[in-house]
Amino acid sequence: MTTALDYQPGFRNHFATEALAGALPEGQNSPQRCAYGLYAEQLTGSAFTSPRHQNLRSWLYRIRPSVAQSAYRRLPHDAVVTAPPARPAADPNQMRWDPLPVPEAPTDFVDGLVTIAVNGDAGTQAGCGVHLFACNRDMTERFFYDADGELLIVPQLGTLRLRTEFGELEVTGGEIAVIPRGVKFQVRLAEGRDAARGYICENYGSPLELPGLGPIGANGLANPRDFLTPVAAYEDLKGDFELVAKFSGAFWSARLDHSPLDVVAWHGNYAPYKYDLARFNTINTVSFDHPDPSIFTVLTSASDTPGMANVDFVIFPPRWMVAEDTFRPPYFHRNLMSEFMGLIHGEYDAKAEGFVPGGASLHNCMSPHGPDAETFEKASNAELTPQYQGNTLAFMFESRYVFQPTEAALNADFRQRDYVDVWAGLDSHFDPASP
Repeated sequence: MTTALDYQPGFRNHFATEALAGALPEGQNSPQRCAYGLYAEQLTGSAFTSPRHQNLRSWLYRIRPSVAQSAYRRLPHDAVVTAPPARPAADPNQMRWDPLPVPEAPTDFVDGLVTIAVNGDAGTQAGCGVHLFACNRDMTERFFYDADGELLIVPQLGTLRLRTEFGELEVTGGEIAVIPRGVKFQVRLAEGRDAARGYICENYGSPLELPGLGPIGANGLANPRDFLTPVAAYEDLKGDFELVAKFSGAFWSARLDHSPLDVVAWHGNYAPYKYDLARFNTINTVSFDHPDPSIFTVLTSASDTPGMANVDFVIFPPRWMVAEDTFRPPYFHRNLMSEFMGLIHGEYDAKAEGFVPGGASLHNCMSPHGPDAETFEKASNAELTPQYQGNTLAFMFESRYVFQPTEAALNADFRQRDYVDVWAGLDSHFDPASP
């Protein structure tokens, strides 16, 4: 096996990489005979006739083609749900969960998936699914791909080795990885790690891309050069392997007599990538008022309505707070968009307690939310000197579609059923005699 722990920079650029010199054909994509006896196979993430700037495809030069496998059989996985759910369970209540417990029994990435909420309809390629994962065992003879959507993986605990058809990515807390729809991969724990946990946005809609910068100009937020793709690597292994596919909401299993990570070379613009969230160039106010969270958008999946995202990935990273005569934490609000939040590390400035790393909250369309009573009192009376908000990294999956919590999420032992009580102390301060 050729390991690949170095990366090529770029975002949606065209890449070309080979693990053996001369494996990539020159001047064409599918020669009559490929070098080294390889097979040419194209993987497309868009319609063939999509506009050139939206056309996503990569050519893979592999030891065996993907069709060399057994027939699929149904594989039960009751903890994962795909939109639309059979029993919609959305309600306007604010919801919050403690971290998903790390399993005690040996559990790999696929078996450790648990759906918290879904929205839209995967069949019409709209909306997303929100999952948690917790695992303590490597995938060794098992591989996985998702035909329903691309996977935005947000680790919170531990470090993952994502072994993909395109090469290897190592991703840890404070970083993200995106596995495009249909790409085969395997998840292992990094050396010295015994468990991992995190969040996943399964994006059914248009592929994630960088948001437009508008009046911000040419620079700021996430920079294309900081997105990293893997260098080609391959393994030529025979044996008894399982390929698990998520297709049309169900899990399916096929047998392979070889490892599917046998791509010797590839070129194109449809590939896995990772990003270090510490490289995000935060924009913030230097005058007054708390800005809208849209200034923290890392990646977006557009919908058919301009400005209303299928799903946005937004972060709340370390930053300076300098706004004058301003309530600095996020203000009380009701929002057309629905918000699922998670915390990677540290503390979130709108919550005094209860929102811990690995936990999550859900505030659906027009459900009121904002700082709890303790945070409100503290922020209302704080001395407004410049303050570095350092020990924090929270994120949000924000969508135009209402999230439908799953029955498992609603009934989970780690759900905080008293979450609404954090606002119980917001008493009236109204005094018509004191402007």
